[in-house]
Amino acid sequence: MLARIAYSCVYGLLLPLIVLRLIWRGHAARWQERFGVIPKHDRPIIWLHAVSVGETIAAAPLVKALQARYPEYHLCITNTTATGSARTQALFGDSVIHYYNPYDLGLFVGRFLNALRPTICIVMETELWPNLLHHCQQRGIPVLVANARLSAKSATGYQKVARLCRAMLEDVYTIAAQNRRDGERFVELGLAEDKLAVTGSIKFDLDLNEETRRKATDLRARWSNEQQTPLWIAASTHKGEDEIILLAHQRLRQRHPGARLILVPRHPERFDSVYQLACDSGMTVVRRSTTETPDQWDVLLGDTMGELLSLLGSADIAFIGGSLVPNGGHNMLEAAVWQIPVLSGPHLFNFQEISELLIDAGGMTVIEDGKALAEQLTLWFDCPAQRSQAGEAAAAIVEANRGALEKLLGCIDRAMP
Repeated sequence: MLARIAYSCVYGLLLPLIVLRLIWRGHAARWQERFGVIPKHDRPIIWLHAVSVGETIAAAPLVKALQARYPEYHLCITNTTATGSARTQALFGDSVIHYYNPYDLGLFVGRFLNALRPTICIVMETELWPNLLHHCQQRGIPVLVANARLSAKSATGYQKVARLCRAMLEDVYTIAAQNRRDGERFVELGLAEDKLAVTGSIKFDLDLNEETRRKATDLRARWSNEQQTPLWIAASTHKGEDEIILLAHQRLRQRHPGARLILVPRHPERFDSVYQLACDSGMTVVRRSTTETPDQWDVLLGDTMGELLSLLGSADIAFIGGSLVPNGGHNMLEAAVWQIPVLSGPHLFNFQEISELLIDAGGMTVIEDGKALAEQLTLWFDCPAQRSQAGEAAAAIVEANRGALEKLLGCIDRAMP
């Protein structure tokens, strides 16, 4: 109790800075929702929270399954980031109710819950907010943490606020962990063992619809000149990685002069700076957002929203960013499902078990720097058979680990009235 009160005081003091940052980044258009001001709802609601883009994409199979399984319920999806919000609207449109998640103070969370009146709250991955959990528990709303993951690094951070963390975990109904190792970390932090279920990662249950497949095939035929031109993608890159990637591409072009790179920064606010960085490299650069993509280019900047899956499917090889810098990596399964080999830097703590499966199978190779990246790209483009073998191994791991969704739905069924 005291830990949560202290947290609320600190959060309240920081709130003006949080709001100013929101305004500065141009994300204040729907500010009322962040203060819990939403219309009142009478129909029963299933509430699913996905903080940003990655969690929203991962939740897509779950959303479709819940809509089919509980047709009498409306599904409400909340996000924390503007990019997550845009992805929710692109993926689900009017088939779901959509709001921003309220700031985690009792007044705002209580107002939000009183208006929404959800039957259950499903939180994707590990987005734990003390006041949200407390007020849900007070109202008898079960909170299920789905596809939960907790790296050793994150667990160490939670240990620094052990009393607050234990209180949060007491308010959780169930944590459906991606693997036993992550589940044990939650238990060590104070989760009751009977609240833990190890369901696997629903990211393995990623479904490529016909429209996405068709778009990827069309882009691949056009950009790779019917697979005559080496084409690779660097997806979800962070600051500090783009320079390394561009230099690796220049080295690759010494061996394969016509090679092309699709460069997709993780955050939209970096699109302009990465475009300028690419132009400064001396290569021919185009932006995907332009109406017509010219025939001649060396680097294509992926500066659109909602296209990453199709862009991944258009390439021969994928590098997944957030891994050459200590960010922990991003979801490499979005590339593996296309049966293409995956490259990553060494910082993989957000996807430890998934990356180990892919590496052990030969579907993913970890590189330490730009020189190693260029060498591995060159090797795979020199040896199409090796490249195909690695891609097949990556896709096989995805297929072998499907099924987490059904286990997760079983947990949700037990929590529903």
